[in-house]
Amino acid sequence: MLTELSEDAATGSIAEIYDEIRRLWAVPYVSSLQRHLASRPAQPNWLEWCWSALAPAFSSGQAQTAGWRVAGELALPALKSIDTDQLQTLGVSEADQDVIVTVCAGFVRVAPVNLMFAGLLRHLLAGRRPQGEGWAEHTHTWQPPRALPALPPMVDVMGAEGDLRAVLLRLGTEVDGTPFVPGLYRILAGWPDYLNHLGEVLIPLFESPETDAARAELLSGIDGAVEELFVQLPPLAKQETPAAEDFPAILAALDTYRRTSPEMVTFGRMIAGALPQEPTSLRDT
Repeated sequence: MLTELSEDAATGSIAEIYDEIRRLWAVPYVSSLQRHLASRPAQPNWLEWCWSALAPAFSSGQAQTAGWRVAGELALPALKSIDTDQLQTLGVSEADQDVIVTVCAGFVRVAPVNLMFAGLLRHLLAGRRPQGEGWAEHTHTWQPPRALPALPPMVDVMGAEGDLRAVLLRLGTEVDGTPFVPGLYRILAGWPDYLNHLGEVLIPLFESPETDAARAELLSGIDGAVEELFVQLPPLAKQETPAAEDFPAILAALDTYRRTSPEMVTFGRMIAGALPQEPTSLRDT
């Protein structure tokens, strides 16, 4: 798995950035992308440097609004509906269904914003430096949506029992030869039989034409929004950058999120939409 600095272990300026991310992303957690950046040994710290450069796009709400707009316009195929009786045989109660919808809503909300974050960071790593005027008029007026409630814990992939670990790894990918399993699946692993069902229906969709088309449409929209925002970012407050030898590893991590974040949007919406409950939690994303 990618190295991370957990939220419990964060102190000082990193803890403050984590607080800001939770507030501005409107979710009760910090994504593994930012936790990974915070964990990397560098001077200046990678997350501190990224946030000093990119925060104006998020404090003003411009990046979130753009990402959510692109994701919300995405047309998706539907999974076959699963009824309450079937869910109960998979260990999912009616109350659990509400939790699963909320879990999906969290990842549908976060993934487009992380794509915006990663896209803006990629421009910085390519040597581009913004010279825009920022969005001061929005920074003090924009308010994030109501935060989603706390999510269930994630299952430790390598500590999971054999069959469950195998399903998780099949749903994941690799970064530099180490497994990376998106948090959506690690939370849904709390219902092992249900996750096994999802593996059976989702894995064939990983490379389907419909999924490829949705992924391409989402990334195209995000890339266009990133370009528009980057030129408006104000000049860097901190000119010193982390060591260039770290760039390939950071870019590899960003490449991973470019693969998995569209999956969180598409499959998160599809999983919730297949449940008997109306996925009202997704309406605020």
